[in-house]
Parts: sequence; C-alpha cells; structure tokens
Amino acid sequence: MSVEITMLAYAVGLLFVLVFIQALAGIRAQGAVPLANSRDDLPPPSGFHARMKRVVDNHREGLTMFAPLVLIAAVVGVSNGTTVLGAQLFLYSRVAHAVLYVLGVPMVRPLAWAVGFVGTAMMFVALMGWAA
Repeated sequence: MSVEITMLAYAVGLLFVLVFIQALAGIRAQGAVPLANSRDDLPPPSGFHARMKRVVDNHREGLTMFAPLVLIAAVVGVSNGTTVLGAQLFLYSRVAHAVLYVLGVPMVRPLAWAVGFVGTAMMFVALMGWAA
C-alpha cells in the first residue's frame, strides 16, 4: 500500500474516532432516547457537542478534497516526493487540528488547518504535473 493510500486510510480512521466522540457527546447532551427518535424537535447542539459536530464536518470537508486526489494518484500511478509529503502533511495536520478543535484551543487551530490544505494542494499540483 502506498504512503498516500495509507495516509488516507488513517484519515478515515480519524473520522471514525471523531464521529464516535461526537455521538457520545450528543447522547450526553440530548439523551439516547431523543437521538434514537426522529430528532425533529431537538434543540440545536451547544457546547462540546456543537464543537464535535463542527470538527466532524470540517474533517469530512477536508476528506472530500483529499480522498479523490489520493485515489486518482493511485489509479494513474503517481507517487513521488510531493504526493507523499502532501499526504503526510494532510494527515498529521488533521490530527493536530482535531485535537486542537476538541480541546477548544483558539488561534493555533487555523494554522493546523492551513497545513492540511497545503498538503492537499501539493497533491493537486503534483497530479497536474506542475511539480515533481
């Protein structure tokens, strides 16, 4: 398995963990029975539950750009220093971003997000043939 595919698999694993924590936060905030029903009359999430929903949404959003690039690279057989570094930057920054988000750390969190975005952009640039 290539480094890029491995980083994608770990990024999906991170999503599993974040969704699980978000579900537990929802149960704690709203209760298991209301969440098992239609959810039509639930109040909007707040506090930690809302933060977990945002971090899950944010990670999903990052994956929607990153995952297709990794899969395209695998299909066309592109794997080089730029794609490997881009994939590693994406994963490691997303872990840092998630931890910072869960802990509610302001100001530094956007820097971690930016590193992940740069990693994704590196993958795109390499696939377009604009970098080695």
